[in-house]
Amino acid sequence: MDPYARSHLSDRSLLDSLASRLRQQRAISAELLADLAEVDARRLYVPAGYPSMFLYCVQELRLSEQAAFHRIRGARTARQYPAVFTALADGHLHLSAVVLLAPYLTAENADELLAAAADKSKSEIERLLAERFPQPDIPAHVQQLRELPPQLSPGIVGLSSPHGPGRVGGSSQRPRVTALSAERFGLQLTMSQSTHDKLRHAQELLSHQIPSGDVADVFDRALDALIEKLEKRKCARATHPLPGGRPSTNPRHIPAHVKRAVWERDQGQCTFVSGAGRQCQARTLLEFDHVDEVARGGRATVAGIRLRCRAHNQYGAECTFGAEFMREKREAARRAAETRRQEAAERPAKEARPAADEERRNAVQTQARAAALEVVPWLRALGFGADEARRAAARCETVSDASLEQRVRRALSYFHPRSHTKAPGMRLEGAP
Repeated sequence: MDPYARSHLSDRSLLDSLASRLRQQRAISAELLADLAEVDARRLYVPAGYPSMFLYCVQELRLSEQAAFHRIRGARTARQYPAVFTALADGHLHLSAVVLLAPYLTAENADELLAAAADKSKSEIERLLAERFPQPDIPAHVQQLRELPPQLSPGIVGLSSPHGPGRVGGSSQRPRVTALSAERFGLQLTMSQSTHDKLRHAQELLSHQIPSGDVADVFDRALDALIEKLEKRKCARATHPLPGGRPSTNPRHIPAHVKRAVWERDQGQCTFVSGAGRQCQARTLLEFDHVDEVARGGRATVAGIRLRCRAHNQYGAECTFGAEFMREKREAARRAAETRRQEAAERPAKEARPAADEERRNAVQTQARAAALEVVPWLRALGFGADEARRAAARCETVSDASLEQRVRRALSYFHPRSHTKAPGMRLEGAP
């Protein structure tokens, strides 16, 4: 039997198994940190042939760089403050929390700070630390970054590195927001040339209102404008809403006034409530969901519409129509979207084809007219007038690839349709 198969378990058994294994995993994680702490303290990595505990974890234990960093930091912190082991084993603290708390723990505040951080998420602990250990604001500035060579890129450890957890790899160059103090945050990001140009342009346009060009103030105003635009599109927010709205025969259409009322009522949050009474906290990927499915007569009224996150919206549909049915519907939607993307990608080539054909036709016509005009001087040398020479030369446009003599003969047939012989006195060896 496949030891990783779970399809034979009931929902209750699966959830009980998950909770049990999570408790075991937490206890084992605490014991693992205890082992690492002791190996680190005894420096057993040295006789094993490694210059640092970090390289021992990465190369011998096959941990990732980040996992090694977190576990070494957690092990050293827990060895110094043993209450961390118990908190990890009981699930009151997670490893990320220990890594965040480590720089702030002292013999005087350890018990109180660990208790304050218990059962909190990473972001909540960041806020807690910012309130208790406020940092100064980050000065706003824009700096052009140069590309670093691979051997100096952030996060890459060279041979001369001390390999200590506090010195290993760091910036991922991803945007991040850091809590500095109560109600103050630092934002770090890397922008493209296009975004930099937009920022400069916004500073210029706001130079009367923000003479200093302070990036934080410009950013705040930009978010105000963006939020207003997004709220108008997402939840039909309007300063002066029009009564009624556009009528629609589509049963899935949700009028603007219903969207506004539902968004206000549900406060921009998923309304799903579990059997244990816990409401989903999601505020992203929200969708307007019919309380009674449209297929079952549901109507787009304020009472008949609610906010659901995408996951709970799909979960509700699966409860009603079955998971397999919804899986097939989503797969069909995915295939349709892929077809639309392919058609959109092929459209420019299809649209360019007629233009290319037209360009080729124009080139052929230009070449034909040039070949015909080349005959005109020879006809004028034979005594034909300018107009009749041009009319006769037009016959050569259909044989533009023929030799000059053949084209002249073709033009002369305009005057003598039954005669294709060379005219008396005609010379084609030189200029007429």
